[in-house]
Amino acid sequence: MFGYGFLAVALVLYLDALGLDAVTIGTILTLTLVGDTLISLWLTTRADRIGRRRVLVVGALLMVVAGIAFASTSWVPLLILAGTIGVISPTGNEVGPFLAVEQAALSQTTPDARRTPTFAWYNLAGYVATAVGALGAGSLAQALLGAGLAPADAYRAIVVGYALVGLAMVAAFSRVGPGVEAPPATATDDGITRRLGLGRSKGIVARLSALFAVDSFAGGFIPQSLMAYWFHLRFDVEPAVLGAIFFAANLLAAVSSLSASRIAARIGLVNTMVFTHLPSNVLLILVPLMPTVELAVVVLLLRYTLSQMDVPTRQSYVMAVVEPGERSAAAGVTGIARTTGAAISPALSAPLIASTALAGLPFLIAGGLKIVYDLSLWAAFRAHPAPEERRG
Repeated sequence: MFGYGFLAVALVLYLDALGLDAVTIGTILTLTLVGDTLISLWLTTRADRIGRRRVLVVGALLMVVAGIAFASTSWVPLLILAGTIGVISPTGNEVGPFLAVEQAALSQTTPDARRTPTFAWYNLAGYVATAVGALGAGSLAQALLGAGLAPADAYRAIVVGYALVGLAMVAAFSRVGPGVEAPPATATDDGITRRLGLGRSKGIVARLSALFAVDSFAGGFIPQSLMAYWFHLRFDVEPAVLGAIFFAANLLAAVSSLSASRIAARIGLVNTMVFTHLPSNVLLILVPLMPTVELAVVVLLLRYTLSQMDVPTRQSYVMAVVEPGERSAAAGVTGIARTTGAAISPALSAPLIASTALAGLPFLIAGGLKIVYDLSLWAAFRAHPAPEERRG
C-alpha cells in the first residue's frame, strides 16, 4: 500500500511529463486496470489450490516488472503492454492478487467475532502506508524538481521506487508460513468451480460482484491519480502539496476504517456499508463546486472521514457469507468485478478533467452512481445479515 500511494501521486504527472495527451493517458490507465483484472482473476481463483504464498510472491514480481518497464520507456505500446501484464495501481487503491489472498488468509486464522475488527486494523495499516507513500512521493518529486531535474526524470524516480517496493514484497511474502493456506476443498467440482474456484457460494458472489462493479465504475471516474491531476490543473497545486493532501486523506480513511467495526457491531455490516457511504458521496459531488483550493481540500478530507468505512465491512461480509474453502476465489472474483468496473472509467474521465469546461463532471458522475450503488445494495442485502449477526 505504501507503493500504491507512492505511485498514485506521480503516475499521471509522469505520463503527462513524457508528452502524452489526455486521451492516451486515459487509455493507458484503463488498459492497465484491465490487465490487472485479468492477471488477478487468473491468480486469485487458483490461489486456494496452487498456494496462497506462491500467488503473493508472483504478484509482487509483476509489480517489479511493471515498475521497471514504465521507468524505462515513453513508447506507448510498451507502456500499455507493461501495464497490462504487470501490476500498476493508477488509483492509489489495491490492485493485483494481494487483497483477495490476504483477506482469505486473515479469515482462515481469525474467529468470526474478531473478523471485522481484524479487517479494520488491516485496512488501517494499509491506509497509513498509503498516506506515507503519497507524502513521500510528493516530497521527493518536489525536492528533485527543486534540484533542477526535468519533470519526467523527477517523476521517473517515483516509478523506480515502486519497483523497489515490489522487490521488498517478494522478500516478505517468501517468508509467509503454511498456516495461511486453504483447507481441503468443500465445494462441488462443477465447471464453475474448476474455472473460478466457486461452488455453493457462486450465487451470492455473482450478485455482490455486479453491485461492486457499479461502485468501482463510479469510483474510476476520479481515482487518486486523476484527482491529483485535477487539483494540479484547476488550482496549480505543486507535487509536495498534493502529497500532503493525500497523506491527510488516507490518514482520515484509516481512522474511519477503525470506526467501522464499532458501528457494524451495533447496526450490522450491510447497514454500515450503506449509511456511511451515502453522505461521503454527497461530499464527493461538492468538491468541484468549491470556489477555492482550501474549500475543495476541506470537503475532500471530510469525504475521506466517511468514504472508507464500507471497506472493512464489505470485506468481512464477503468472507462471512461464502464457504471457507472458496474465500480466496470469492474475494478474487468480487475484487475483479471492482477492478473491471474501475478499468472503464479513466478513459472517459481523463479527457473531461483536461477540459476546463467539463473538469468537474467526473466528480458528479462518480458521486451520483455511487449513491445508486448504495441504495441498490441496501435493497438487495438488508435482509441477509452475516451468520454471526444472525446468531447474535
